Amino acid sequence: MRVELSQELVIGGYTPGTHGLDAVLTGFYKGADLYFCGSVRNGFVPASRRTVHAALTPLESAICPFVNLPESSPGRWGQGLTAAKMKNCVWLKPDTVVQFRFLEWTPNDHLRPASFIALRSDKDA
Repeated sequence: MRVELSQELVIGGYTPGTHGLDAVLTGFYKGADLYFCGSVRNGFVPASRRTVHAALTPLESAICPFVNLPESSPGRWGQGLTAAKMKNCVWLKPDTVVQFRFLEWTPNDHLRPASFIALRSDKDA
């Protein structure tokens, strides 16, 4: 039996794609610091990619909000955000909360595999 977990996370950036964005870069707070926990591509359709991109565009920033980036390696599944991959990212002010579903937290605090559910305008980052 497959059991999926769900959690709200903060968006700190995205990678550009054909419908505005390809993946959102998510994180969680430990105290005042925002920690990167994964790049999420699943769960989007072209319309939701355009809607989320439109909501995120006003929040663009020149500064990476994640304190634990860049990562030293891409990891086993290639989800790690290395310095080379960070060059393709668009950073955001971490003001947007999104609901995701996933199977597990890895030992290094990453989601595996994660899927977008919805933007949460009722929650503060």
